[in-house]
Amino acid sequence: MSQFSSAEDSGYPKPGPRQKLLAVSSGGGHWIQLLSICTAFQDCDVTFVTTHKSYRLQVNGQKFRTVTDANLSTKFRLIKTASQLAWILLTEQPDIVISTGAAPGYFALRLGRLMGAKTIWLDSIANVDQLSVSGLKIGPSADLWLTQWPHLAREGGPHYVGSVL
Repeated sequence: MSQFSSAEDSGYPKPGPRQKLLAVSSGGGHWIQLLSICTAFQDCDVTFVTTHKSYRLQVNGQKFRTVTDANLSTKFRLIKTASQLAWILLTEQPDIVISTGAAPGYFALRLGRLMGAKTIWLDSIANVDQLSVSGLKIGPSADLWLTQWPHLAREGGPHYVGSVL
């Protein structure tokens, strides 16, 4: 017989409800990188958010939402994207928001943090010589700010713990 009669006696926390995670990225390489780390989300209830409806097929029945694709050269669309993300955050109430970039991830982390969610920014592996614009803007206020290139890491963030691809 075990020396512990229950999980409570063992010193380990009792299993509780699964954390809600909002995984956000724009399309292309950002989306590919987000999918490449999704095994880390296996103990969470995940809602994926991206800019392409066709990506729904890649997340096997997981919750899936889309937002308007926007960037610095489409400023009015940025407002729409931010509004859509605010609604998603209000309705999903995530415990954690993670993003691999770009503009949708910036807004998701900014708004998620305001709502009390823990936030993680993983800067794109494509940013070899310098951090992304979105990463530079949101990284310092993320709970965890990561880069995939050791030479871009610095004290205070971003931190390097390995690359995704």
